[in-house]
Amino acid sequence: MRSRKILLPATLGFGLAASLAAAPVSTAAPSAADRAPVSAYTGSSADRANTKAFFEAVIKSAKAKQAETGAAAVTVTYDASQAPSFASEIASSTQIWNSSVDNVKLQEGSGADFEYREGNDPRGSYASTDGHGNGYIFLDYAQNEQYDSTRVTAHETGHVLGLPDHYEGPCSELMSGGGPGPSCTNAQPNADEIGRVNSLWANGIVGPFDKAAYLK
Repeated sequence: MRSRKILLPATLGFGLAASLAAAPVSTAAPSAADRAPVSAYTGSSADRANTKAFFEAVIKSAKAKQAETGAAAVTVTYDASQAPSFASEIASSTQIWNSSVDNVKLQEGSGADFEYREGNDPRGSYASTDGHGNGYIFLDYAQNEQYDSTRVTAHETGHVLGLPDHYEGPCSELMSGGGPGPSCTNAQPNADEIGRVNSLWANGIVGPFDKAAYLK
C-alpha cells in the first residue's frame, strides 16, 4: 500500500505557520523557548491555493482508490510508533473518526498507509498527505502544549481522510484548526465534515461532488 503514496508538494497544518518551506525537524524535548504562546491563525492566500491543490489531489487519489478496491468501506492502517508521546491522543482521534464515519475505518497495524511522527518544528503540526489515506502526520511539541492535543491530532487526521483547512470556521468545526484560538478544545468533526469524508470514501467518490462547498 505504501507504493501508492502520492504526497502533495505542500503540507496542510493546524494553523500556526506562515510558511510551508522545508525546515529542520528536531525530536528533542521542547525547551522553554518552544513553549511561547501561540496565537490563532486566520489563513492566507497561500493557504487557499494549497487548499485548492489539495482538493484536486483528493479527487484524483480517490478515483484511483476506487479503481483499485471497488469497495465501499476501506480500512486505512497507520503506524504510531514514531509518536509515542501522543499515543493517547492518537487512540482518541482514531476512536473519534471511527465512531463518526462509515465508509473508512482507521486501524493501527503493519504495512501502514500513513504514520504519525513527533518533534519540534517551527511550522507547528501538519499533515503531508494525498488526502486519501497516505502520507504522514507530524505532531509538534510546542503547539500541542498550547492547543488541545486531541483536537490537533484529530484535525491532522482529518487531512489524511480528505478534509482541507478552513481556519475561518467556528470552534465546532474541527478543520478550523487553530483559527478559533487555544481556548477551543472541540475534537469532534461536525455533520458537514462527516458527510464529506463519507462521500469521499464511498467507492472513492459517489455522484457529483460539491466543490464550491468543499472549498468554502
